[in-house]
Amino acid sequence: MRSLYLNCAENLVKVQEHLSKKFSKVAVFEIKIGEKEQELLQSGREKEFFIDIINKFEAVKNENDFVIVVGCEGFGVVGRFELNLKIAKNLNTPVYSCNNKEALKSLVPNSKLIISDDIDEIINAKQEIITPYSFENILTNRAKLANKTIVLPESNDDRILKASDALLKKDIVKLIILGDDAVIKSRAKELGLNLDKARIINPENNEYTDKIASEIFERRKSKGMSEEQAAKLAKDRTYFGTMLIEIGEAHAMVSGASTTTAETIRPALQLIKTKPGVSIVSGLFFMSLDEEVLLYADCAITPNPDPEALASIAVSTADSAKAFGWEPKVALLSYSTGESGTGPDVDAVKEAARILKEKAPELKFAAPIQYDAAADISVGAKKMPGNEVAGNANVFVFPSLNVGNICYKAVQRSANALAIGPVLQGLRKPVNDLSRGCLVEDIINTVLISAIQAGE
Repeated sequence: MRSLYLNCAENLVKVQEHLSKKFSKVAVFEIKIGEKEQELLQSGREKEFFIDIINKFEAVKNENDFVIVVGCEGFGVVGRFELNLKIAKNLNTPVYSCNNKEALKSLVPNSKLIISDDIDEIINAKQEIITPYSFENILTNRAKLANKTIVLPESNDDRILKASDALLKKDIVKLIILGDDAVIKSRAKELGLNLDKARIINPENNEYTDKIASEIFERRKSKGMSEEQAAKLAKDRTYFGTMLIEIGEAHAMVSGASTTTAETIRPALQLIKTKPGVSIVSGLFFMSLDEEVLLYADCAITPNPDPEALASIAVSTADSAKAFGWEPKVALLSYSTGESGTGPDVDAVKEAARILKEKAPELKFAAPIQYDAAADISVGAKKMPGNEVAGNANVFVFPSLNVGNICYKAVQRSANALAIGPVLQGLRKPVNDLSRGCLVEDIINTVLISAIQAGE
């Protein structure tokens, strides 16, 4: 590790001396709780507090070989130790403790947070904690770096306008909002929003209509589409937004707040189509738990994928994991592990595993495998000994939409996980669907993911 966390400064000099022998540039990053920080924590704006600390810490970490984080002193809102441990998790920084190691461990049972009284153990340890706050921060920073333009067709929805305002304030992405300029600006003014940096295009009246109508006709005439039908679709906000991506005016589209999944996906399937070698479009959810991010698929699109489709979903989801910086470890889920069970459903997963091995021989996967054996190291070692994915999976491929959708919602509600998606994978260019019950924050996260996808 390139950092460690001290709960207080009493051991700082000793730790600095030890680390200076091993690293040329050792910095100290002190956590301070002033009036501003107290106000954020007490007013329910904890997210702002943690993201501010994460950004400041990463800046120091990038300029030094090792960072010693000195924790804050006693604080009444959360409790001294609990707050410091939560900060350590969000910074993915192991805790160095000389005299209360066991007491600290008891406060975070079953946690991946390393708490040790051995500095060298911390230096050599591999800790990979990604909290919901750190994950959202990763998305923000990567999307900003990608510098892409995203189309938002649903200007009639206040949530879209509010999300646009938040994104534009931070200069994270460029936005094209579809709709009538006067209507959008009037509603934005009523809501106290600033959309001046957005580009507003009216699908009913614009410079691209003829070109888009012509493109739609050329792509769909073999399916019996007439020029008149193409001209009508060119004024449909979803078809128009999809074609803005195809003609290079934008890089991705996010829709679905007031549009059905079918209405969002149909134009993409007809006009953008799938990537070469990909047979199916699938829906991925990023499940951001307390200390890790897992990828679940397919939880949104294909009801009963056959073995070929399951293998394709596994490849697409593994590629998505790579795009966001993870080494994919794929679990093809079933109600039995290895050779312990039989039946048509298990046989389908086994056949998917055979196809997957041919499609992506370098991919690390386990199949068929039960969820507990895929997620828990001790269970995985018992049920599938010797398999490096068992107990360590971060990509979970479900055997059906029924199972996947139920599971992601159960985890989201029962474990209080942040579920971001569905993210459509397999398309040549990103088009992503929102739930009609989405929150403003959901829209923001989906836009960020779309921008990152477009940058790959």
